[in-house]
Amino acid sequence: MSANARLWLGLVLLAVMVGIVQWSVGWPQLLAPWRSIAPSALALATLLASGSYMARALRLYDYFPPGARGGFVACLKLTLLHNLFNNLLPMRAGEASFPVLMNRYFKVPLSRSLTALLWFRLMDLHALAAVAILAVGRRWWDSGWIGLLAAVWLILPWWSFRLQSAPALVRLSERLSPRWRDRLARASEGLPQTPAAFWRAWFWTQLNWLVKLAVFAWILRLFAPMPGAAAVMGALGGDLTSVLPVHGIAGAGTYEAGVVAALIPFGIEAKVALAAAVNLHLFVLGLSAAGGALALLLRAGAPAAGWVREHG
Repeated sequence: MSANARLWLGLVLLAVMVGIVQWSVGWPQLLAPWRSIAPSALALATLLASGSYMARALRLYDYFPPGARGGFVACLKLTLLHNLFNNLLPMRAGEASFPVLMNRYFKVPLSRSLTALLWFRLMDLHALAAVAILAVGRRWWDSGWIGLLAAVWLILPWWSFRLQSAPALVRLSERLSPRWRDRLARASEGLPQTPAAFWRAWFWTQLNWLVKLAVFAWILRLFAPMPGAAAVMGALGGDLTSVLPVHGIAGAGTYEAGVVAALIPFGIEAKVALAAAVNLHLFVLGLSAAGGALALLLRAGAPAAGWVREHG
């Protein structure tokens, strides 16, 4: 799909969402609850959600030694900008900013940063699925089965990491042409290189999503009465739409659809769910814009000098 087509499709999704909200709820009625929320509650939610950005920046800082060593400010700046672009640009175009920014701040090659981004996204999806199992599993299974399923699911990333050195994969790579072996070797540099690196990245990923989903679930409950499990699933449904190939400008329409789709099975009325979803999305966009503004004020030095000297 061309850039113009993506832009026009994003604008159409935005216009449709604005019209649906006005027709079904009305924008004045939808925004009215903001006046009744205590400023201290919003400030606390903003502070906690900002903590999830810090966890993501720490994951990046810890994942790329020595390139990112001494450059946490640059890692935070990159994280905030990447998040802003992801939330604002349509059709997942914002993901392209990650390898560009990694090369700009840390001189990390494209093959390595793209592999790392793919690994981060797989870990993110795994963390979201784990939360979903714990949040809604009890609707179908007892605690014992939920615990067993969660334990098996949590082991999968470690099993995937260990596959890198599996004899069958090593033999398969040896059969490739030298050109493709070289490409595969360069790409594999973006994967965790040691068990310690794997577990640290896993920890920062889990911390990021636990904090983020807890805050977003709390925001949903400020705008509509709902069980805690429903709020968690609503927050999760909104974030899962970020992996869709069709994604409106600023996620308009698709984000709300994900939240509403996750809330309706819990008996939440569609109109109530839509109002809560839009208000949560406004909070997310406001937080992203504030983070982007902060990123512009941060001064990133040249932390990649050691990496460039070592790897050329």
